[in-house]
Amino acid sequence: MPPDPSLIVLPAAIGIPAAVVLAFRWFRHREHMATLAPPPEPTHGLEARLARLDRVEAQIEHLARAVDAVAVEVERISEGQRFVTKLLAERPPALPDVPAAQRGRVVTPH
Repeated sequence: MPPDPSLIVLPAAIGIPAAVVLAFRWFRHREHMATLAPPPEPTHGLEARLARLDRVEAQIEHLARAVDAVAVEVERISEGQRFVTKLLAERPPALPDVPAAQRGRVVTPH
């Protein structure tokens, strides 16, 4: 028995136009990305050295800001640790543990 023609025609009617649209969008995207590419930087001479110097300077500034942020967070952590240590040092001594049989029954409200 031959296969039903709708099993071939329907996927082809949807799949071929979809493939064409996807290919078209992909090529347009590549063209668009090519226009967004930065201009090539000079590879030698004073301009190249100045460009590299600017990049290094920006990276150093970024690194300095990151180190400052980490230092602030470490200070916050150490303050918290000092606070917890102070609370533990000032805590009254623990009561001796009483066995369950000696404690008696405790009724809690519900």
